Amino acid sequence: MTDYDYEELGLVAGLEIHQQLDTETKLFCGCPTALREPEDAERRFTRYLHPTKSELGEIDDAALEESQVDREFEYLAYDTTCLVEEDDEPPHRLDDEALEVSLEIAQLLDMTPVDQAHVMRKIVVDGSNTTGFQRTTKLAADGEISTEEGPVGIEDLMLEEESAQRVEETDEGVRFSLDRLGIPLVEIGTKPDIRTPQQARDAAERIGMLLRSTGQVKRGLGTIRQDVNISIADGARVELKGVQSLDDIDDIVRNEAQRQVELLEIKDELEARDAEVGDVQDVTDVFADTDSGVIRGALDSGGKVTAVPLYGFDGLVGAEIQPDRRLGTELSDHAKRHGAGGIFHTDELPAYGVTEDEVERLRDAVGAEEGDAVAIVAADAEVAENAIEAAAERAETALEGVPEETRGANEDGTSEYLRPLPGAARMYPETDVPPVEPDVEAVEEPELLTEKVERYQEEYGLGSGLAEQVAYGRRMVLFEELVEQGVSASGASGGSSDESDGVDATLAAQTLESTLTALRRDDVPVENLTDEHLRGAIGLVDEGEVPNEGMEDLLTALAENPDLSAEEAVEEEDLGGADESEVREAVVEVVERNESQVAEEGMGAFSGLMGECMGALRGKADGDLVSELLREEIQKRA
Repeated sequence: MTDYDYEELGLVAGLEIHQQLDTETKLFCGCPTALREPEDAERRFTRYLHPTKSELGEIDDAALEESQVDREFEYLAYDTTCLVEEDDEPPHRLDDEALEVSLEIAQLLDMTPVDQAHVMRKIVVDGSNTTGFQRTTKLAADGEISTEEGPVGIEDLMLEEESAQRVEETDEGVRFSLDRLGIPLVEIGTKPDIRTPQQARDAAERIGMLLRSTGQVKRGLGTIRQDVNISIADGARVELKGVQSLDDIDDIVRNEAQRQVELLEIKDELEARDAEVGDVQDVTDVFADTDSGVIRGALDSGGKVTAVPLYGFDGLVGAEIQPDRRLGTELSDHAKRHGAGGIFHTDELPAYGVTEDEVERLRDAVGAEEGDAVAIVAADAEVAENAIEAAAERAETALEGVPEETRGANEDGTSEYLRPLPGAARMYPETDVPPVEPDVEAVEEPELLTEKVERYQEEYGLGSGLAEQVAYGRRMVLFEELVEQGVSASGASGGSSDESDGVDATLAAQTLESTLTALRRDDVPVENLTDEHLRGAIGLVDEGEVPNEGMEDLLTALAENPDLSAEEAVEEEDLGGADESEVREAVVEVVERNESQVAEEGMGAFSGLMGECMGALRGKADGDLVSELLREEIQKRA
């Protein structure tokens, strides 16, 4: 991967962090924020979406291009979704819990809340919202975070509804699930203060830590997404969407900087060659007898082959601009947006069944000479025409340098074209939701995760590593609940009428982090364990109803039979603690079975027999008691 002097390169970057909030209900209705499986859907319906004009009478370019792809959108609805998600009922007022959490985040980012929050509509016609727009409201502005390379300003904090979840492509279009639509989402936009790839990653990690400090953000894949806006001197602003992992951000920034550098070098070379893009032409006759599978398939289905001559582009269409991506890949991305499978170009031909003779006849047909390139599309007639036009337009922008656009982040750190950059024309007021006046005084600033780590060590005696695991872990809120409120006899959190001391902090921490991790590695389906399961199991062990050694067996039983309560699992699996007489009986049986080994090795047999005793007791006895009794029995016979 190429690295640069980013100051000399003039790199400027900013982040947009999108984080789902872990609230009880959605942003504009009373539906739960739980995700469902598509097979649980109770009904489905279809929509076609079209762009609308803003209040100024303008249509957003990104929405217009999206609407040119004719697709049907199908939506899956559940018993946990309602008519608001289906756009058959007006939205309710802004959710109070989401508003409060958002204001906590604003405090952590040192932001100034707005006096009055107004909900806006942001046009989105890619099918991810049944309405054709996303509801969003600005809550705060002008914050700042620190990084090792200097401060990064926070431009704004928006509270908005999450989009519908994309399930799969269909023959007619795209299928979406409504379970995710409407989950409260905060969008945090930084100012363009980031100057290196590492600073971009540091800033994202800092914001992520602040978000998790609230204890009220969702965790797991897809619950947080990062978009990165990047430009270099003489380049252009490019928005990279959908960075799923913080670990990828620095690579994304490096690769985009490289792409813009390479595109500028290509531009200079094209200028030197006096390059230009020719007219689109029908070259179906050239391939009438082709053996190329792709082209033959298109022609046999009644399609055609279209071409555009790229005068002066020879060798540059195949030039690498990112790892395993070339200028030709950029042209292909634009063709794909119009339904084509991609393009072929003469920098890579003959290949794919296209012969050298066909390449020569193609060049002759479009008037391409030495130093020129040709791009072709083979597809349905209408698709072929639209796709080659799109590829030709992208080739035109190569003469100008770096186009402003929105791109999708790939898992390998590269990116691909999505659509033009959105403009101001995509926003207009939401008249169905009244404005709100945020009550800043009622919101307390949360304790930072870094502060929690220190407190867990001082207050609960946890080691630094375990304290950090718990503080940054997914079950931090449950840990605090257990050690502060304890567990009632029913397994619920202790309350005013049934309050108990908190459970042992080390037991809770080790169970929630070490034990669950070990079980996950052993392929136990720990994802089935609810907070209620964990409360019950930890409470039983803390109260001495189940020995420490029985925790793994108890959690395994609950994970494999999630309909059981902790008490029911103990009874069904016979995991209750054995009394001393039962333990001694089991120990004596093991020692007598290995009498010859004990006679020969004495206490040297202890380690092996200890494991056998614990296995015989199946986690029903405390290890210290088993150890004590085993030593006694060995000493009697040694």
